[in-house]
Amino acid sequence: MSKSRVIGSLGEKLVGHWLETQGWQILHHQWYCRYGEIDLIAVETGESGILTLSFIEVKTRSQRNWDQGGLLAITLKKQAKIIQSAELFLSDRPQFLEYACRFDVALVSCVRYPTQTSISEEVSSFFPRINIGQSVLINGYQLILQDYIESAFSE
Repeated sequence: MSKSRVIGSLGEKLVGHWLETQGWQILHHQWYCRYGEIDLIAVETGESGILTLSFIEVKTRSQRNWDQGGLLAITLKKQAKIIQSAELFLSDRPQFLEYACRFDVALVSCVRYPTQTSISEEVSSFFPRINIGQSVLINGYQLILQDYIESAFSE
């Protein structure tokens, strides 16, 4: 696995764990179809009882990046692929058709610490609850969930 895929996967695990601590259930991690990949698909039961299904794009970047922490990488073309993928996901799962759906974006920063000893792939075993802006060390990387943008784009 390439370094960028490892870092991306760690960022997705961090965001998945954060969502779970917020009361979300992760349905899929790296869901693939002919249009591309959706990093995370999660469901939440809101306080009003309304069910929300979220398709989450996670962008994990080093500190010296050109695209505002990954935000500029969510182009109209990328959004269209995610929307097409979400439509395909829903077409095979009628149980989710009544859910409110949205497209969220999570921005994660990452710094490599080559001398850091490996902690664990399992974020939850060491960090029962994390917050936006909190630094977490995982397998020699310092990861920070910089921002979580609900309804970042729509169809």
